[in-house]
Amino acid sequence: MSKILPEGAIRRVEFFETRQDDWQTSAALIGTTSAAVTALTAKVTTAREAFNAQQLAFAQAKAATQAFRDAERAMTLAGTEIIKQVKAKAATGGNAVYTLALLPVPATPAPLPPPGTPSDFTAALNPDGSLKLRWKCANPAGAGGTIYQVSRKVGTGAGGAFAVIGGSGTKTFVDATCPAGVPAVTYQVVAVRSTASGTPAQFLVNFGVAPGGEAVAAVAASPKLAA
Repeated sequence: MSKILPEGAIRRVEFFETRQDDWQTSAALIGTTSAAVTALTAKVTTAREAFNAQQLAFAQAKAATQAFRDAERAMTLAGTEIIKQVKAKAATGGNAVYTLALLPVPATPAPLPPPGTPSDFTAALNPDGSLKLRWKCANPAGAGGTIYQVSRKVGTGAGGAFAVIGGSGTKTFVDATCPAGVPAVTYQVVAVRSTASGTPAQFLVNFGVAPGGEAVAAVAASPKLAA
């Protein structure tokens, strides 16, 4: 039987619709009775009417859903505009305006923590002799506009002052003025945002020559910051 009847409810309705008249005409010849076919025809009609009603209800529900979405969108736009007006009034009239409008008073945003501390430094010599520096820095969530101030001094000792050599809006910097012929330089990087500064971080870059005669640069352990 499953090989004769098609899959799907409406396809089965169509299956019997296309055969019921012929079955009625040849009822005895095909082994059934006129009464059985008449009963089937009534059930086919009921099934077709139920399907049509279901399709109509589906179309109506779809239209009603779209009408609700359109109405909600229009309502939200109008309400949002009024809320903007309340905020503008509260800017001069104070928080009592929010209370009068049955709206929550906006919370005062907490100040952002200072920028993070740079770490995980790497250094690589470019073919033109400049030195490309990279680092990582975990800054507070939501903080934007952080720049990195890069300073440098020659050597590894605690003496000597750092000189600012530039800044970067990314966690990379190319030092194109690194003195030639020095064995090492110390860099200091500090993250700065507006008037807030993070803790400076220092790292040492040693220069040398690879076995093949190629100049190389390597980051050594970060020196301790002066107290």
